[in-house]
Amino acid sequence: MTQIITFTPNPAIDVSTSVAKMAPYTKLRGARPERHPGGGGINVARVVKRLGGDVIAVYPVGGVIGQYLSRLMDGEAVSSLTIRTEDETREDFTVFEQATKQQYRFVLPGAELSEPEWTACLAAVAGVKPAPAFIVASGSLPPGVPDDYFGKVARLAKTLNAKLIVDTAGAPLKAALQDGAFLIKPNLREFRELTGISSTEDGVLIEAARRIIDRGSVEIIAISLGPNGALLVTHDHALRANGMKITPVSVVGAGDSFLGAMVWSLARNNDLNAALRYGVAAGSAALLNPGTELCRVADVERLVSQVIVRPPLANAAG
Repeated sequence: MTQIITFTPNPAIDVSTSVAKMAPYTKLRGARPERHPGGGGINVARVVKRLGGDVIAVYPVGGVIGQYLSRLMDGEAVSSLTIRTEDETREDFTVFEQATKQQYRFVLPGAELSEPEWTACLAAVAGVKPAPAFIVASGSLPPGVPDDYFGKVARLAKTLNAKLIVDTAGAPLKAALQDGAFLIKPNLREFRELTGISSTEDGVLIEAARRIIDRGSVEIIAISLGPNGALLVTHDHALRANGMKITPVSVVGAGDSFLGAMVWSLARNNDLNAALRYGVAAGSAALLNPGTELCRVADVERLVSQVIVRPPLANAAG
């Protein structure tokens, strides 16, 4: 059985460089650019592969940039199933300002998918044989794709008897929850937008998560809390992981590294405690590398022993 399929409807090539100082109306001389495959599910697949997992990345590609994206994935030995599209695949840009140590991210619109194209993407996921144990639908939706697209993926996952993991936000996340998922991974801002809460207290977050879980919308909610670690909630349990004291080189791809390591761990039949530890270790390890280089295995293995998973803070319910 193919353990994991990742699906990225809005892929990109992530270009990163640095300049001495950002300034308007000025020709800014950048350092030699780094280029990495990008998009939520693609990054998850890269992490799973690095950790030794069995994964296939499914994504649309268009034009010269799309071809280059496939070459970059081949360079990382990630198995890909691509769907040819009319519009050119996008590029995103990250610029690091050396004077202030600040990072500027420029996210461009994705290539528009026609209905036959986005339908072909779903068919590609459905056609993977043997059927996967997990399907990870991750990232934003490109123009032309309906808001309930990940809901369609959720229905597809049920027919394949696969566990669906969703990492997106806004209307696409709500649509996926209407059809049900195994796990979702919002960050704190996305979770607060989803639930309408303003608190950051563990107890309030847990109660809000369990309201969603008790509706039958999802089994596990993993909330990434940036430097404060992460919170994982199920119907019966809540786990809190500490954050790592790391000065970030780049924050791009940290959430994808977190999710990739969690999925890899779950696919190995590890318990939720271990999955959360690996997730936080990988998300923290990604901060050590520039651009969208993501986490390195040696850093993940070094940091995982430093992640402490415990019951939530004293104000928590459950």
